Amino acid sequence: MATVKPFRGIRPPKNIVEQVESRPYDVLDSEEARVEAGNNEMSLYHIIKPEINFAPGTSEYDPQVYASAAQHFQMFQDKAWLVQDDKEQYYIYAQTMNGKTQYGLVVGAYVADYLNGVIKKHELTRADKEEDRMKHVRVNNANIEPVFFAYPDCEVLNQLIDKIIQKEAEYDFIAPIDGFRHQLWVINDDNDIDTITKEFAKMPSLYIADGHHRSAAAALVGAEKARQNPNHKGNEEYNYFMAVCFPASQLTILDYNRVIKDLNGMDANGFINALTKNFIVADKGENEYRPQQLHEFSLYLEGHWYSLKAKDGTYNNDDPIGVLDVDISSRLILNDLLGITDLRKDTRIDFVGGLRGLSELKRRVDSGEMKVALALYPVTMQQIMDIADSGKIMPPKATWFEPKLRSGLIIHKLS
Repeated sequence: MATVKPFRGIRPPKNIVEQVESRPYDVLDSEEARVEAGNNEMSLYHIIKPEINFAPGTSEYDPQVYASAAQHFQMFQDKAWLVQDDKEQYYIYAQTMNGKTQYGLVVGAYVADYLNGVIKKHELTRADKEEDRMKHVRVNNANIEPVFFAYPDCEVLNQLIDKIIQKEAEYDFIAPIDGFRHQLWVINDDNDIDTITKEFAKMPSLYIADGHHRSAAAALVGAEKARQNPNHKGNEEYNYFMAVCFPASQLTILDYNRVIKDLNGMDANGFINALTKNFIVADKGENEYRPQQLHEFSLYLEGHWYSLKAKDGTYNNDDPIGVLDVDISSRLILNDLLGITDLRKDTRIDFVGGLRGLSELKRRVDSGEMKVALALYPVTMQQIMDIADSGKIMPPKATWFEPKLRSGLIIHKLS
């Protein structure tokens, strides 16, 4: 069963939250962070993208860059741009995108739950990315950015959240660039805090939605600190890491689409004919066409959109991986026809998050940069949970969650 605890969050004062908060570190590159930070010395990018504190071209993995993150984190606290709450408490973090709001609970997630599989993952992590985030956690002695969890829907927690959000939010702003609304409430009533802890204790599992590397790094650093402490008792703050947990039914997963540079030696007609072996192919004309259901794909090639419906027998409904559209398309189109076997390394393929829309797929093909585009129907949260429960791993580039969590609203210290 899941263990969570309240914690004393470190947060910006209400009047400067929009100067401090930022996008997460892994959705933009160093130059983009440098531009977004501009001359704003309060920007969290100085902590989560600390290479911007040095000359352009400085490696983000340089030891002096990590040291700069810690120096700025301390400076932000010294200048009261980040202030620690007096009491251990939970928080509600709400995000509104396209008129739909999802409400997450910000908690201290238990390191042991990650290590023993109560907190379940659905993606592989890379050792180099884990080590980068571990260095960042170590040098700051804090989880600067949250991870993104899903939990099975709980009516008691739904009612508690509904009660608390009737009050005025502590933070309420529209983020630049994406235009999404972000709100935060503080939960400091002891009875409410107790209810949240007890309701999570009834849940057999929590699920990592987004932030697999941050989760791994936070848990591994926590376990590392436990081993290094000769007086370890088990209740230390480093036994927990910061997560925002959303009810699974509220989450929005967008399509994660593919663009490919060539047809592996085929011409357009030959490629379309080859697709008919495993798909029912229909020419939809020049207007954008989006997949309408699972096992249907949209293809854009030479100015036309096509519907591809996977034929019966091309997937296994009893296999949580084999039934996925990302697996079907990888096996039957990318691998068999186009010769793309490694989605992580092959330079002939690129990936486009669904927030950019089908127009971005069309643009990249029409420009001549890419030859063909493939749009997928979004993976469902139930599919992700089924895969995590089965102990299997999603194929790469399968999920795209929106909106992303903003960083800098809350920070969790490990001591």
